[in-house]
Amino acid sequence: MEKVNLSQYQEYQDNKFTKRIVFKEEDNVIFVLNFTPGAELPTHKHPGANVYILVLEGAGSVTCNGQESAVTKGDIVHVVGDEDFSYRSGEDSNSSLYVVLTKIPNENYAKNL
Repeated sequence: MEKVNLSQYQEYQDNKFTKRIVFKEEDNVIFVLNFTPGAELPTHKHPGANVYILVLEGAGSVTCNGQESAVTKGDIVHVVGDEDFSYRSGEDSNSSLYVVLTKIPNENYAKNL
């Protein structure tokens, strides 16, 4: 068994997002994305993978294949790897996303940013 506290992965930097790896095993990775107000994760895909996202803190908007949806603490989103996906943090506070990425396309998806 391995136990961690997610607060140690919630690290914010002005005007950009941070990515902190929590666990990595074979072709699966779990990480936390942290956003200051208004920061964005650009549109991208995870070919052949599944992405599960839990909003840990704050609020923002997810855009998937051009369709925008507001999200807030406690919401869970599932994105299929071939879908275009982006996130923008709300303007009022920091936000954090807990992400489970299965079948990572390559090792670049399992690095801290």
